[in-house]
Amino acid sequence: MKLMSTAFENFEAIPVKYTAEGEDLSPPLRWQDAPEGTRSLALICEDPDAPRGTWDHWILYNIPPSIEVLPEGLTGLPHGIRSCQNSWGKTEYGGPNPPSGTHRYFFTLYALDTVLQLPEEAIKANLLNAMQGHTLAEVSLVGRYERKHKA
Repeated sequence: MKLMSTAFENFEAIPVKYTAEGEDLSPPLRWQDAPEGTRSLALICEDPDAPRGTWDHWILYNIPPSIEVLPEGLTGLPHGIRSCQNSWGKTEYGGPNPPSGTHRYFFTLYALDTVLQLPEEAIKANLLNAMQGHTLAEVSLVGRYERKHKA
């Protein structure tokens, strides 16, 4: 399975427009080669370099396997895609805004052999628990970001 973006290459800088310092748009993502038997996909964007532990930026699940692209600046969730609360308590994308230094942002896509049933107020822990034993494949695309303007 492959995960790519036209906005940045793996381990390269995330452009400002996809961060809290810019337009805070979700970056365009596309994938291919989901394994046979994939019934849904999940996407987690997280920053493991946050000072108080991993910070969740975007959590989507029940992405149909027929979808292979998330467009730039995705608003609303089409085709039955669901979202979990991120670390801000919101269900939409929240772009990078690290307090200091360069942080890594892992966009990880999971191919699952099931469609998940989670409560409306689900958080990442609920998703990870539900995914146990159902992950067929996973792939990550890592972007890096350092704030341009200090607070």
